[in-house]
Amino acid sequence: LQATQHCRLAGIVTGTPAKADEWQRRYRIPDRNVYDYDGFDRIADNPDIDVVYVVLPNHLHKPFTLRAAAAGKHVWCEKPMAMDAQEAQAMIDACRRHRVQLAIGYRMQHEPNTRAVMALAKTRPFGRLQRIRAEAGFRGFDGVSGDNWRLDSARGGGAMYDMGVYALNAARYTTGVEPIAVTATQEIHRPGIFRGIDETMRFRLEFPDGVVADCATSFGRNMNVLRADCAQGWYELSPFQAYEGIRGEASDGRRFDAVIGATPAQQARQMDADARAILERRAPRVPGEEGLRDMRALDAIFASARAGGARVDIAGA
Repeated sequence: LQATQHCRLAGIVTGTPAKADEWQRRYRIPDRNVYDYDGFDRIADNPDIDVVYVVLPNHLHKPFTLRAAAAGKHVWCEKPMAMDAQEAQAMIDACRRHRVQLAIGYRMQHEPNTRAVMALAKTRPFGRLQRIRAEAGFRGFDGVSGDNWRLDSARGGGAMYDMGVYALNAARYTTGVEPIAVTATQEIHRPGIFRGIDETMRFRLEFPDGVVADCATSFGRNMNVLRADCAQGWYELSPFQAYEGIRGEASDGRRFDAVIGATPAQQARQMDADARAILERRAPRVPGEEGLRDMRALDAIFASARAGGARVDIAGA
């Protein structure tokens, strides 16, 4: 946020008074711009604040988006947008009803090399797309103790919500079309840690032009690659999902060189782009509808996994 050109930290919402004191001192936030969760709705009367950035656990994305919209504030919401497609649609409807913008925090869609790959979906320099591989995950949570929402299904825990959205979104923006069906299987290798949530999810997306995307996500394995195989070549990013150093290559020798340090961080790019969209009264690069499309696919992925890998059509496709 401090690296942006068009944003500033105007206020905070916290349930911990000690945090409020520290942040007020560090960022010179006046008392009138500090809220707790119960009193959050008073933000409607505060002209200092234009946007609410929802960075809460997943199950709270919908209620606080609805409350922010009702207060007349634009909303930036972290991914995954919601717990399911029904929640996502309610968020879109609320923001539309209150005439505020809704943007989803897909930081990768603001990263230069990712945007170059997105452009290839239209130009197709290597001919027809045939197969996508998208994998995002890390080994974590060994020895975790205490309450952790990423391990709680009721709060949107599990690898698919947290990391799988990167692979899912990448498959969609690499093809440039929407998937129509999916098959998925869930794996749990550490049942003492992962109770009722996915440690690893593997899913295959089917697209209407015959392209398939083999995807995986995990809290048990390090994985970070996006590859497109085409009729006359291939291209890939590895890593494709990281806070810096996104890089890759293609079969014709072109390189996607890592962008490190010379330009703002992905989330600074994201916030500045979303701020400009508000100032210029145009749609954001990643609107709520983009998040909704992922949520529809997520719903089908979870349904397929529950059904032991049965093929499930994606709603709205």
